[in-house]
Amino acid sequence: SHLYQPMSPSVLNLIKQVIDASHAEGKWTGMCGELAGDERATLLLLGMGLDEFSMSAISIPRIKKIIRNTNFEDAKVLAEQALAQPTTDELMTLVNKFIEEKTIC
Repeated sequence: SHLYQPMSPSVLNLIKQVIDASHAEGKWTGMCGELAGDERATLLLLGMGLDEFSMSAISIPRIKKIIRNTNFEDAKVLAEQALAQPTTDELMTLVNKFIEEKTIC
């Protein structure tokens, strides 16, 4: 949507709060839609502890490859660093650098 940036630190921090709150209650957290099928968001959502990704069928092979080729501990560190970034641009720079270094996508 043109009304917000889904990869903004503010939005991602809200998502992280939901994941943490649901896990604290012994519940799983899933996400459907475009963000769940975005390569860069997948790394962050994985690191934030998202349990289930729902996306269009065409995105599944690409996202499955990313999840299989990503070390969970690395994704957790990336998510922690990304959520601490003050701007979307800085967050995206961090994620893009991670992808380049790990040659994930």
